[in-house]
Amino acid sequence: MLERGQSKVARGLPRRSFLKLTGALGLTIGVFPHVAPAQSTHAAGTARNLEPMDKPAAFVQIAPNGEVTVTVNRLEFGQGVHTALPMILAEELDADWTLVRGRLGTNDAAYADPVFGIHITSGSSTIKNSFMQYRELGARARAMLVGAAAARWNMNVSTLHTKGGMVLGPDGHKLGYGDLADAAMEQPVPSLVKLKDPKDFRIIGRPTGRLDARAKTSGQQDFGIDLRRPGQMTAVVARPPVFGARIASLDDSAARNVKGVKAVLRVPLDRGAEGVAVIADGYWQASQGRNAVKVEWDTSIVEKVDSEQQLAQYREMAARPGPRQFDSDMAPLEMAPLKLEAEFVFPYLAHAAMEPLNCTVALAERGAELWVGSQSAGLDAGAAAGVLGLKPEQVVLHVQMAGGGFGRRLSSTSDTVIEACEIAKAVRAAGLNAPVRTIWSREDDMRGGYYRPMHLHRARIGFDEEGNVLAWDHSIVGQSVLAGSVFEQVEVKNGIDPTATEGMRNPYPLPMRLTVHHPKINVPVLWWRSVGSTHTAFVMETLLDEIARTTDQDPVAYRMRLFGDQHTRHRDALQLAVDKSGYGKTQIPEGRAWGVAMHESFSSVVAYVVEASATDGQPVLHRVTAGVHCNLVVNPRTVEAQVQGAAVMGLSMCLAGSAITLKDGVVEQSNFSEYAVARLTDVPEFNIHIVPSAEPPTGMGEPGLPPLAPAFANAIARLTGKPVRQLPFNLK
Repeated sequence: MLERGQSKVARGLPRRSFLKLTGALGLTIGVFPHVAPAQSTHAAGTARNLEPMDKPAAFVQIAPNGEVTVTVNRLEFGQGVHTALPMILAEELDADWTLVRGRLGTNDAAYADPVFGIHITSGSSTIKNSFMQYRELGARARAMLVGAAAARWNMNVSTLHTKGGMVLGPDGHKLGYGDLADAAMEQPVPSLVKLKDPKDFRIIGRPTGRLDARAKTSGQQDFGIDLRRPGQMTAVVARPPVFGARIASLDDSAARNVKGVKAVLRVPLDRGAEGVAVIADGYWQASQGRNAVKVEWDTSIVEKVDSEQQLAQYREMAARPGPRQFDSDMAPLEMAPLKLEAEFVFPYLAHAAMEPLNCTVALAERGAELWVGSQSAGLDAGAAAGVLGLKPEQVVLHVQMAGGGFGRRLSSTSDTVIEACEIAKAVRAAGLNAPVRTIWSREDDMRGGYYRPMHLHRARIGFDEEGNVLAWDHSIVGQSVLAGSVFEQVEVKNGIDPTATEGMRNPYPLPMRLTVHHPKINVPVLWWRSVGSTHTAFVMETLLDEIARTTDQDPVAYRMRLFGDQHTRHRDALQLAVDKSGYGKTQIPEGRAWGVAMHESFSSVVAYVVEASATDGQPVLHRVTAGVHCNLVVNPRTVEAQVQGAAVMGLSMCLAGSAITLKDGVVEQSNFSEYAVARLTDVPEFNIHIVPSAEPPTGMGEPGLPPLAPAFANAIARLTGKPVRQLPFNLK
């Protein structure tokens, strides 16, 4: 564990990972040169040349009354970083937690991820990447406060200490942080700081209520969609029904006559499409104007995807030779005593965040301001500058609290921001001078892309009577989420998107031949909470369970045997879930069965033991016990909430109607009446347990999702005797 202010690169980032990250950064700057001034690689140095992200002034503001405001360098959209990062900084600052507040940042260089070197909220990386950063920020600020007190009292700093927002000295000397804040900012910023021994933590590791909880539960929290600027107008867009289509003819006369409508404008959209933006005094007026627009679309130039035909195409592709991810030496399948063949189908999924997409743009004579719930403030600000003809430093992006995202608010094309800027530019060209808030409706959000890709898996497995896998021939067919992104040239090797295969085989030592196909389809796709693990975990964990059932082995014991003497974290998480659930020891109600699954994603391990039933073809999840290994925990309440939320999202994948389908190029679902998500009546009883650890923390925003569906499916398979091979479940 780092005790003094050593280089971030020296903290154990593997050389290969470091080169990949810096390479990705270089690629980002190469593809988006306008982003370069807003991004920087990170390396700690002397006090004089500390990176902006190492300097307390950008992160800590202390009011005269001692209130400490900590700037959060990520997007808060439900994952709890608005509390966790202030907890980390406040720990080393020795602040009075009752006086700590949080606020979101901007596209300023100080708020770039200290490992990736770019502004990004993704991959469950916030706590993992910024744990040491925020500890050092707090320790530096504390040292500066102590230095200011020592100067005022003419004492040696070694005679002073801090506690609860106070600097204390001999003979009863004490000063609150608020009294010292201004003088502290004049102190030199130390590059080397001594951090607390974890045994002395009084904030980190303790269950802590969220700083944003009161505002959110009382309806007082403002999100990006709630933003109000003086003179602001609202825009909504009539979008083509088929991705990439353009306008053939437009009659906007009726729309212009709607009271409150200020303009009706043709605007370019993402993926070469074209739309009609209706600008009005408010959302209702803009929506009424859009309803009055008469537009015919030219869809002749774009592919019209049909889900049934696409599935047939995928099945044909799965049988072809293709690029190999794994190509293990293994016995001929025909020689194995026992064989298993399986096909899995996973549909497109919508992100379906509770707050639809939105972005507000205010243009000025020499710059622009944006307000948006962005997972990539620097990238989005750079994209805005490109559209508006500005220099990057002329654009300020204010990160707004967001009502969910699950990956949709991180697009390498910055489609939401670019669209809002195109509209703002067109509004100004039309002679209107006002901030413009572009809002997507729920229907726009669900039908306008992007989606978790549809995938097909096909497996042929040979094994013996003890469950030893002798051969595993596997194919995956699905679109690449990295294709066309800034990460493609760095991450895609041999034509294979690694996000499509993450979770395959790991952590089990299995001989596997894995072939991957990435078809080009006119459906926009993007990462979705836990990315490839949304489907790979289901495939791996249900197939292993099926092998265990076929060979009359307990599924927990079978997995433990596969681990051998490796994978201690996996073993500990699974054992904790088993012990706390009563699996194998407690009699569960008649008609129920146990289901088990586990998975590692984003360096954290989650194991589930569930109880489920199935009546008249309706699967019901009753109880979920989780064993979680995410190393040191900053806030146990946040971990519990993230596991529960991710598990509910994983449950949603299982429910009938949880699929995006297309007919003649048109998405058939438009709202929650047609696209299933788990309701309160679907939610089981949860019991979350965390494996104690003092190792550096890993991420928890996504790892709770992947193993839920396979654990549920494994319970159903034990009840029905039939394996579940598709999502959503279809037991009839």
